[in-house]
Amino acid sequence: MAASAKPPAFDPADPLGLDDLLEPEDLAVRDTVRGWAADRVLPYVADWYEKGELPGIRELARELGGIGALGMSLEGYGCAGASAVQYGLACLELEAADSGIRSLVSVQGSLAMYAIHRFGSEEQKQEWLPRMAAGEVIGCFGLTEPDHGSDPGSMRTYAKRDGSDWVLNGRKMWITNGSVAGVAVVWAQTDDGIRGFAVPTDAPGFSAPEIKHKWSLRASVTSELVMDDVRLPADAVLTEVTGLKGPLSCLSHARYGIVWGSMGAARSCFEAAVDYATSREQFGRPIGGFQLTQAKLADMAVELHKGILLAHHLGRRMDAGRLRPEQVSFGKLNNVREAIEICRTARTILGANGISLEYPVMRHATNLESVLTYEGTVEMHQLVLGKALTGIDAFR
Repeated sequence: MAASAKPPAFDPADPLGLDDLLEPEDLAVRDTVRGWAADRVLPYVADWYEKGELPGIRELARELGGIGALGMSLEGYGCAGASAVQYGLACLELEAADSGIRSLVSVQGSLAMYAIHRFGSEEQKQEWLPRMAAGEVIGCFGLTEPDHGSDPGSMRTYAKRDGSDWVLNGRKMWITNGSVAGVAVVWAQTDDGIRGFAVPTDAPGFSAPEIKHKWSLRASVTSELVMDDVRLPADAVLTEVTGLKGPLSCLSHARYGIVWGSMGAARSCFEAAVDYATSREQFGRPIGGFQLTQAKLADMAVELHKGILLAHHLGRRMDAGRLRPEQVSFGKLNNVREAIEICRTARTILGANGISLEYPVMRHATNLESVLTYEGTVEMHQLVLGKALTGIDAFR
């Protein structure tokens, strides 16, 4: 029997050896996005967060387009045509910088661009997608309403035919990118069911006042969409879908990115906790030398890398065309919950310093409270899985 190969040295940054699952192209994508975030986001994001603003968002969007991060898993029309795993790795690196930056990319690519790419006419794709992929036009996605979050089927926004035109009226709430978007994908009730519309944001009657006084996702543009008799030509409607399956399929694609992204926020907090534990001294020794601190770090590492492994598994299933929405719910439910717990545990290791913006922990923790809610609350994903496991619909 041949002697077994000697295992590589233990890598605290990759304790399960998950990098072995990645191809050179995957690593190149990860390194590119990580480098961009380190240069263009990390030196400034604490200040952005404290001020509650994302200055230069249009320039950032163009830079993200330049590295192929916008609509990166879509084919054609200037999109990168990257794999689902590569897109996931990009989401992880962006959210390790800040959830607001990952949200900018997710809404642009997985919601607005994905909706047009999958359900739009060829003319709509040619008009919008190349410019959106380049970051020249920012998009937003209008589904949630002030009175209807988890129940989008009860939306009140309505589009009515008037000759060959459509007239759109309604409100959408908590819309990332809304105030800076050039195109809004808006979902509305019609006499024929729920339809999607590609709405130029300079159309008369359309406005997007920015939402202020947020204590989460502060380095992100969040808006209300207001549509008062917005007149649209017949070719504004997304022709290839009717009903909730349209917006829900977009949300499933975006939730997949969250499965990865939440682990980026968790990794940032875990790394901050390890650095602090090995340098902060109490009672004459680094606090990382105490058993309780080591137990916390071990538990954090286990959940972090289990979450990354789960994300990778779902990505391979997506690339193989085998990923189901229930599996995306599984990933979002687990990874965001565990990411929040990792952030909270990191805060305890940092003690009072954990609440300071000199460290990333509290910023990530507050951001993840939004990530936990948007694109499907904990309760909704629990019920999706409950129905899948029992065959009984508890939504009604």
